[in-house]
Amino acid sequence: MTGLALNCSINKKSLFDRKHYFYADLPAGYQITQQRVPIAVNGSLSYSLCIDNKMNQMVTKTVRIKQIQLEQDSGKSLHDDTRSQTLIDLNRAGVGLMEVVMEPDMCCGEEAAAAVRELQLILQTLGSSQAVMAEGQLRVDANVSVHHPGEPYGVRTEVKNINSIRFLAKAVDYEIQRQIEELENGGTILNETRAFDSKLGCTVPMRDKEGKQDYRFMPEPNLPPLILYDAKSLPANMNHQQVVNIDWIHERLPDLPSVKRAKLVEQYGILPEHSFTLLNEDGLAEFFENVVKQTQMKPKKVIGWIINDLLSHLKQHSLTVKESPVSSFLLADLLNLLVKKDISSTAAKQVLAELWKGEGKTPFEIVKKKKLGLIQDQKELEQICQAVIDRQENEVMAIKSGNQKVLNKLIGLVQRETQGRSNAVVVRQILEKKLSE
Repeated sequence: MTGLALNCSINKKSLFDRKHYFYADLPAGYQITQQRVPIAVNGSLSYSLCIDNKMNQMVTKTVRIKQIQLEQDSGKSLHDDTRSQTLIDLNRAGVGLMEVVMEPDMCCGEEAAAAVRELQLILQTLGSSQAVMAEGQLRVDANVSVHHPGEPYGVRTEVKNINSIRFLAKAVDYEIQRQIEELENGGTILNETRAFDSKLGCTVPMRDKEGKQDYRFMPEPNLPPLILYDAKSLPANMNHQQVVNIDWIHERLPDLPSVKRAKLVEQYGILPEHSFTLLNEDGLAEFFENVVKQTQMKPKKVIGWIINDLLSHLKQHSLTVKESPVSSFLLADLLNLLVKKDISSTAAKQVLAELWKGEGKTPFEIVKKKKLGLIQDQKELEQICQAVIDRQENEVMAIKSGNQKVLNKLIGLVQRETQGRSNAVVVRQILEKKLSE
């Protein structure tokens, strides 16, 4: 399924091999892998990244997928620098994993991070893996080398077991700079395995890498070839539930993140960069669509409340979308009050802050208790506006001299005077009328 999602050619017959090497985290002395004929080859992964960190300026790039192979995991080395010792956790040793091997098509940490983030979303969409990096469900080994344009690739180092997209970007960028400085100072790059120290923000050497000839690959004697079928090669007399049909899986692939983003933009008219934000936060796209279904507010305005208000509250409290104390129903209820002009946007933000406390109150109950409803009495509003005008002589003179931007300050003062209970549009109309008299 992952191979198909990454546009790979699926080998109907793939083989298993033994890769021999000795290391403390591999007690068997060899690893079962797919060196000769992996399950999938020659794919591609398209990903997008921002130009100069500007979300509204994005470029799409593609990295080639060399192969996807099935192999055994090794144990986990735990380095204790304080005691100068290394402990080995063998709980995951021998467990099967899927390795996606990419071609050297990326040139910086930002590109590597964007590609891995897109891969992570694809894996989660397919259900191939939960791909939570902090829990070791997705790990990255980054091979880094530097060279002048037109010259062959330089000697590469491998930064092992990176467990964070942010650390991946930092590790790659650090390693690129380290190798450049080493070569410019007349040194040489060793073909070695390194680790990224997140506290120090640098890579540190672990061990020298063995050459391919030292791995002594041989066919795995205990595992037969993995045989897959497509619609043409599937035998008529075979039980379809006992075989893997490539075409059957292909037809049932869910919408991938790129397709989901395009649909969000087309269906709701939101900006492309907003579609990335919705997909990057687990469950946020579904939350947005549920709010849209339950509110009369236009999706273009709903997205602002989702990204600028809800998401900022979630990040501030280190919560996931599923852990949000404000449900899609409550947010939609709040936005409906705003659409009906029962409250101002300032008051709506106050209500949202109250909802965040999770006390079980509805937006309407909060508005009623806190007396946040809009002032409907026109005369009362006119009196408040006049009082503000009388106190702001310099601002009034500036407006009458043609500086209309100062009018926003007066509107803000009226909003403060009414504690956010005035309609900014109505206030503007009253102020403009009074200032023109």
